[in-house]
Amino acid sequence: MYQQRSLSLDFDLIVYAPYRSVQGFINDMEEFCGSVDDQLQGLTNLHESAKMDVDKIMLTDAPLLFPPGQLALAALRSSNGVHKIIDFERYLTRILSRQNTEHTSSELIESLNAIDSWVRKYKFPSEKDLKHINRKLKSCWGLSSHDDSKKREKKSKHKLKKNSNEQTLPSLNE
Repeated sequence: MYQQRSLSLDFDLIVYAPYRSVQGFINDMEEFCGSVDDQLQGLTNLHESAKMDVDKIMLTDAPLLFPPGQLALAALRSSNGVHKIIDFERYLTRILSRQNTEHTSSELIESLNAIDSWVRKYKFPSEKDLKHINRKLKSCWGLSSHDDSKKREKKSKHKLKKNSNEQTLPSLNE
């Protein structure tokens, strides 16, 4: 659906991945937790796990609907649910208190829940679906190169025809 609309509107859609945002939040969490070695190792594990969660998020429509910072927070919250490194609610409150924003903690949590919902609803395509998609992509790739080769072929035929017509026409001097 998005593709049809974007093609009819003739524009490029740019989606920014939240990997840098995840790194920025991890750096902020290090400051939030202090420099305790156990927690630093835990934050490293949290970072790796959050990157895998971001990979899952990027397969959904969530990157089209939410900014990278919220996607990163959703991935970190999901990973923190497994690793339990920090008090995430307190961390979110701290983030919001440092920024002059009209958004409340409950609004942010609602957005994070919506992102989690997109991830839960996503179903990875079956092997059959992947083969079908791959065939369609190959045919699309082939069409553009096929069109170019047809144009070249027509041009070369036109040149050959033009050259042969020039050679067969008798000159007026003869």
